[in-house]
Amino acid sequence: MKIAPVKKERTQIRFLTSLVLAAAAIVLQAGAAQAATQTKWIDYKQGDTALSGYLIYDDAVQGRRPGVLMIHDRSGFSEGTLADARMIAALGYVVFAEDIFGKGVVPKDVPEMTKLIGIYDNDRPLMRERAVAGFEVLKAQPMVDPAKLVGVGYCFGGTTGVELIETGVPLLGFISVHGAFNNFTAERAKNIKGRVLILHGAEDPVAPMEQVNILVSQLRAAKVNFELQLYSGAAHGFTHPQNPSEERADAEYKVAMARFFKDVLAN
Repeated sequence: MKIAPVKKERTQIRFLTSLVLAAAAIVLQAGAAQAATQTKWIDYKQGDTALSGYLIYDDAVQGRRPGVLMIHDRSGFSEGTLADARMIAALGYVVFAEDIFGKGVVPKDVPEMTKLIGIYDNDRPLMRERAVAGFEVLKAQPMVDPAKLVGVGYCFGGTTGVELIETGVPLLGFISVHGAFNNFTAERAKNIKGRVLILHGAEDPVAPMEQVNILVSQLRAAKVNFELQLYSGAAHGFTHPQNPSEERADAEYKVAMARFFKDVLAN
C-alpha cells in the first residue's frame, strides 16, 4: 500500500518531533542532574592555620541528611581525591573532604608528600586537632543531620581517621581504606564511639599485616565493634589498581563502603 505524500510527510514530521522531544528531555534531565550537584570550597581554621575543604552534595534532596567526613591521602586535594568525594556524594550523602595540609598546599611529588605526612605522623596531637576542625565544619552544615555522621580515610587519611575517632568524636562509623597503622596509643581506642571497617590489601608493604594485627588487638581490647576485610593480591593504594587483584579490590571496597554506611546510618 502506498502512503499518500501528505500522509507520509505528516508521519515524518511526527517522527522528527518525537526525536526532538526525546533529545530535549535528555538534555533537560542532564541539566537538572548537573544543577542538583553543588560543590564549594569552605575556608576555615585550626588555630592560626588557614584551611580549605571541599563540600559536595545534591541540593535536590530536601531536609537534613547524613554527612560523610572524608580524609584525603598523601596527595592532598588531587584530582583523585575530588573524584572520590564525588563518588561518595553520589551515594546520597553530604560529603566534606577536610583539609589536613593547609589551604592551597598540594604536594607536587612523592618526596613532598612524604615530608608533609611526616609532620603529622610525628605530631599526633596536631593531627587530631586538624581532623577535629574538619569534623566541626561538616557537623555545622545546615543540610547535614549532626546525629548521622560517618567518616572515611584513604592511606594517610586512614591513619588520621583512627586518631580522630580515638578522640571520641560522635562518628557512627569510620572506614579506613588502605590506611597505615602505627604509633597509636593503645589506651585511646576505648574512646571510639562508633563502628570501624578496615579495608586493606593483604600484600600491603607500607602497612603490613603486623601493623594491622596491632590495631585489631587494640580494638578488641577496647571492645570496639569492628570489621576487617583483606583483599588478596592487593598492595598499598589499591584504589589506583595496578593488577587484576587490585582491580577486584577497588571494585569490592566500594560495595563494602556503601553497605557499611547504609547499615550504620540505619541504626
